[in-house]
Amino acid sequence: MEDESAMQTAVSTNMAIEERPSKKPKLEYALPEGFLDPIIRPSTLVLDNTSSSSPSMSKQFWKAGDYEPPLNNNQSISHLAAGMDHLRVHPRFLHSNATSHKWALGAFAELLDNSFDEVRTGATYVNVDVLDNEIDPRNKMLLVEDNGGGMTPDKMRRCMSLGYSVKSKVANTIGQYGNGFKTSTMRLGADVLVFTRCPGEEDGSRPTQSIGMLSYTFLMETGKEDIVVPMIDFEKRGEEWEMITKSSHADWERNKETIVHWSPYSTEERLLQQFDFLKDQGTRIIIYNLWEDEEGQLELDFDTNKDDIQIRGVNRDPKKIEMAKDYPNSRFFLTYRHSLRSYAAILYLSLPNGFRIILRGKDVNHHKITDDMMLAQKVIYKPTADGTTRNDQNQMSTEVTLGFVKDAKDHIDVQGFNVYHKNRLIKPFWRVWNAAGSDGRGVIGVLEADFVEPAHDKQEFERTPVLSRLENRLIAIQKKYWSTNCQEIGYAKRCKGASVTKCKPSIIDKFEEGRVSTGTDSNDASKVKLRPPVESAQNDEEAYTCTVRKSQCKSSTSLKESRASISILPSKLYQATNGAELREANLELRRRLGSSESVMINNLLLDLRSERDKNVLLENQLLKAQETIEKLDQDQVKLIDIFSEERQRREEMEETLRNKLKEAKNTVEELRKQIEAAKKQSD
Repeated sequence: MEDESAMQTAVSTNMAIEERPSKKPKLEYALPEGFLDPIIRPSTLVLDNTSSSSPSMSKQFWKAGDYEPPLNNNQSISHLAAGMDHLRVHPRFLHSNATSHKWALGAFAELLDNSFDEVRTGATYVNVDVLDNEIDPRNKMLLVEDNGGGMTPDKMRRCMSLGYSVKSKVANTIGQYGNGFKTSTMRLGADVLVFTRCPGEEDGSRPTQSIGMLSYTFLMETGKEDIVVPMIDFEKRGEEWEMITKSSHADWERNKETIVHWSPYSTEERLLQQFDFLKDQGTRIIIYNLWEDEEGQLELDFDTNKDDIQIRGVNRDPKKIEMAKDYPNSRFFLTYRHSLRSYAAILYLSLPNGFRIILRGKDVNHHKITDDMMLAQKVIYKPTADGTTRNDQNQMSTEVTLGFVKDAKDHIDVQGFNVYHKNRLIKPFWRVWNAAGSDGRGVIGVLEADFVEPAHDKQEFERTPVLSRLENRLIAIQKKYWSTNCQEIGYAKRCKGASVTKCKPSIIDKFEEGRVSTGTDSNDASKVKLRPPVESAQNDEEAYTCTVRKSQCKSSTSLKESRASISILPSKLYQATNGAELREANLELRRRLGSSESVMINNLLLDLRSERDKNVLLENQLLKAQETIEKLDQDQVKLIDIFSEERQRREEMEETLRNKLKEAKNTVEELRKQIEAAKKQSD
């Protein structure tokens, strides 16, 4: 009885405690399923074989993101990630993250950048090649290999992580976002294997080697809801390589068996043989299950040119390929969009001494765009400082080299600036000036703009006021160069000034060149048609045209009078009966001819002086117009800066208001839950 009464008392006490309202109601948060589940290490080895209920993966890159895990997938996160290094990110993110590369050759460039950065650790080459898949001989694989310092097991895991990059703190390196390896490999193929060997650190640590697999096929066909990255590590002790176990021997074996099962190699021995290519150090990346196009062919073309890797589809224009054969100096402009060899040749402004880029067994010959130029000029550009420019950017300047491509005399439409950032090509043949006619055609340029920030895919720059000012300045530079030099390659001479209107040779130029006729026949007299180079000088044009017409009338009248007076002389010569009369008539003829010629020349000289004065007047007006246009350009740049700053302030204000609105909603939600909790307690 006493025990029963004690139990009733305890129960009533617990009920009273539960009914007692707390000072702060406990808020409920929605956590991801399995987030708090403990990681259970399996004691037995279980391979993640393909589930029968898992969807089949599309082999087209732009459709491969349609991945939905099966509804009846009850595997716990702890079971999926047991004993494996993993990222708490859904597998769909691997595909969506890779869509930042719209262009497949941009993905190659990211991998070349990683090898190029290894020059500081001793890399002397990067080798890009095509391999056969021994399990599926119909499918090809991509190889990207360098002999740099390799990666330790910890660095290997950082490489597989998203957003981690030590290069942002290392000078003269290209990578900074820690995302290039993942986006580039997943853009080229569904799966990638990384073999890396590190000779050891300076602290005396032993040499290591590691294998990591990032496989979209593995994740999708096994219905994973989290990114699982199997890795195995080895350490060299004496002459033998021994495994490094981070948790247990069973976990290490599980990772190894998973890699072998989903790799393009049939056995563990064939997998480990890949380390034989690395010698003492280096990294070997193998990308397989390459993406296909809508016709079921590989996106990449390995057969058209055995020394190259090319892209099928819209980037490949047969007309440009044929033009490249006829215009060798324009070859890189015409082929870089579809040819990896062409693109890699101009990818870097300069290469370190002794560093080689090898593509399918043959060296890529580094090419300088300036070698394709003629009539080259150099212009120094210094970015304008503003409130958003860093102090180190205020001291920066760049040298813009521009000129006509050597094939420009054939008037082919080749133009644009190759803009590099820290030695890496970001915008190839950037066409800044889109004139309606042929203006600007044939002008190419090169500059290194370290003061603007590249986008994540390193194919564009971030749209900032600094970039807008650079673009406006490049347009002005190209316009000035074109208007000054276009006649050198066969285009009509342009007038001086900002307006690039076609001008015809003046009468002064014709007279100095001996093209103005001084004959007596009115049909032989030059017909001069003058047009001032600035449209705004309409009144001056009318007055000028009137003056020229009057001068022409005077010349014509003088010629008619001279012809009339001279026409009488032949009859006098015919009527002469003796030598004295004949000599007198001859002297009179010579005197009249000399008089008429001198009158005509004097009239022409007067006309020329008058026209020269008019030209001086128009040139002064053109200079004033040019100054006005330059001032307007400066005002336009200032307005762009003001609008950019105003837009930035507006976006910041909108972001602040959104955050406040979000906080207000959260507050309202908390209050609502408190009210509901209070109602329940009152009931």
